[in-house]
Amino acid sequence: MEKNYYVCTGCGMLCDDIEVDVENNKINKVYTACRIGVAHMKDGKESAAFLVDNKPVDETTAISEAATILKNAKNPLIFGLGTSSNEAQKLAIELAKKTSATLDDASSFSLGEVIEALLNNKTKVCTLDDVRNKADVSIFWGTDPSDSHPRQLSKYAYFPRGTEKQRGWEEERTAICIDVRKSHTAKICGNYFFQIPPGGDAEFIDALIAALAGKLPKTSYNFPPKRILELANILKGAKFGVVFVGRGLVYSLGNIEHFIRLMNALNEKANFHLVPMIRQYNTRGFNENLFKETGYVNSVKFEDGTVKHGPEYSVVESLKEKTVDAALIIGSDPFSILPRSIAKNLLEVPVIVLDPCETLTSRNAKVYISTAIDGVESGGSAIRMDGVKVDFKPAVETKRPSDETVLKKIMEAL
Repeated sequence: MEKNYYVCTGCGMLCDDIEVDVENNKINKVYTACRIGVAHMKDGKESAAFLVDNKPVDETTAISEAATILKNAKNPLIFGLGTSSNEAQKLAIELAKKTSATLDDASSFSLGEVIEALLNNKTKVCTLDDVRNKADVSIFWGTDPSDSHPRQLSKYAYFPRGTEKQRGWEEERTAICIDVRKSHTAKICGNYFFQIPPGGDAEFIDALIAALAGKLPKTSYNFPPKRILELANILKGAKFGVVFVGRGLVYSLGNIEHFIRLMNALNEKANFHLVPMIRQYNTRGFNENLFKETGYVNSVKFEDGTVKHGPEYSVVESLKEKTVDAALIIGSDPFSILPRSIAKNLLEVPVIVLDPCETLTSRNAKVYISTAIDGVESGGSAIRMDGVKVDFKPAVETKRPSDETVLKKIMEAL
């Protein structure tokens, strides 16, 4: 009997081998998924919620109120979309054009710069399937996939047998962790864990570049040169190396160009590729869709048929400087993820929230529409963390509309 597999949209890995047991239109068992995926797949709700001023209304009223807010705004903000399908994201871009909105996602303060570097072909890339089948050296830098992406090591990076790595982690794979703390991933890497102080990544990169060139590596925090030389020798011997970059590295560096220099140095000696450790399932999709449309991955402002780009159009600066007069928040919770001193400025403008979950932001919204969970209650497509397009279908039915459906109706109401 042919098995019916589903895609888990619980993180940027988009695992496509998930099986579920459904009873009375409710998922009661999930197979193959990690602990994050199991909780995510079971989170569906059959009933819909449409609120205006925290009072129940019908769908038409909620859509009309949302459209009125956007229509009356001179500079609305559209933010989020990391948990929306490609189809919904493309509609959001069109909506931003139509309303002369500022458009941004969470990548503007996380991995956006890394993804932009990849889209501009600044370094080598590969797919997760390439990692499973070919990788002999994997570096986890500023990331802890054992907690954030629990199947990453078992499905791709370290433990599995690949077509060219039949003897697996026991003989043919080396896992290296560079981080400020001894994470669960660092413990798996054993002696190949390199602990650096917070903010020490730039110096460590410079020291590693020096070691790759045969020079004596030095750091102001006196990291043992012998260990850096040992690491350089392992990396020089890699036949297919991969660096998994997390937010820890990005926050430390401030500018990813420093890391690109290391990637170039590695590729003069060996064969290395970069994969961003993206958390939300379609952050990369948003970045790619916006990049195709504008040449930028985030922080844009549409105005009079033109597009502007810069840090002043990021969600952080837009709220900090109070340059927006309304906000449409899609699948995100600024009140939880942004500093209070910045997020509180949302209280001064009308806010529309589309989200499967009730959040701090939805509780303070003028309009809240409870939308379907993509991959559980609605279908579509997304871009995996490695740039591979993945199609997904719903596992259960729901009365909740998808982000795509709501955005279409708002566009029509405008």
